Amino acid sequence: MAARPAPLTFDVYVAPSVPTVSDDLPPGAEQRWWSPISATLIAGQRDAVLVDALMTVGQARDLADWVAAHGKRLTAVYITHGHGDHWFGLATILDRFPDARAFAVPAVIEQMRRGSTPEFLASFWKSRFPGQIPDDLALADPLPSNTIGLEGHDLVAVGLGHTDTDETTCLHVPAIGLVVAGDAAYNDVHLYLAESSPQGRRDWIAALDTIESLDPRAVIAGHKRADRDDDPRIIEETRRYIRDFDRIAETTNTARELYDQMLALHPDRVNPGALWGAARAWKR
Repeated sequence: MAARPAPLTFDVYVAPSVPTVSDDLPPGAEQRWWSPISATLIAGQRDAVLVDALMTVGQARDLADWVAAHGKRLTAVYITHGHGDHWFGLATILDRFPDARAFAVPAVIEQMRRGSTPEFLASFWKSRFPGQIPDDLALADPLPSNTIGLEGHDLVAVGLGHTDTDETTCLHVPAIGLVVAGDAAYNDVHLYLAESSPQGRRDWIAALDTIESLDPRAVIAGHKRADRDDDPRIIEETRRYIRDFDRIAETTNTARELYDQMLALHPDRVNPGALWGAARAWKR
């Protein structure tokens, strides 16, 4: 009889909030910030798979050091979605771990490509993070069969459609009841809703229903408060935040009204600037 695969473990790295260059500041703020970003290492006895690769040169280097400290052979990096803050560090990771290959589903690769044109890099990313975005960017390869193998276990890419952007995915690890949710779930951080129309918000709630149907024991949010656990309750917390935004958006006339009323309901979440950006996207 074949031996059972060794159990998997996971660990989460959270890059802290970093300041951005912006003159569109939330009311009363003197600085705009970018939300903390997570990356997850799923490990067996010898090998490991990293999920997402962070954004700036410094973040990617620190992440590579953290991965190396686990003492595992990195075999793959999986990218959950096309937002650059989750994959611009990929080339740095691949340079550090030459045995690893980067994977994403084809729709995410197309989003990566669209979000990294020279024009968009200059206008959006490099203007906000001058001197911090890597000059060399690496795209992922298409993931065969939507599955990554890790020491006899399957890590399964699950399509979610629209969450905080189009064509997002999560990575499901059934053996340990883990869902690495990318930006489908947020953990005590204000949601980025600037790309989510009313229909997009409905689609996002459907995506959360999909994650919930996997019956996870742990859910890793792409943006999370570093000292908070990864309990699946964040699925409902994210869902409630979206529904609150929907309801308040229908009864307010200005971005400031929407921002103030949402902040009153969710005063302690990290990075109100993300909420301000969402309010400004859908109200004037």
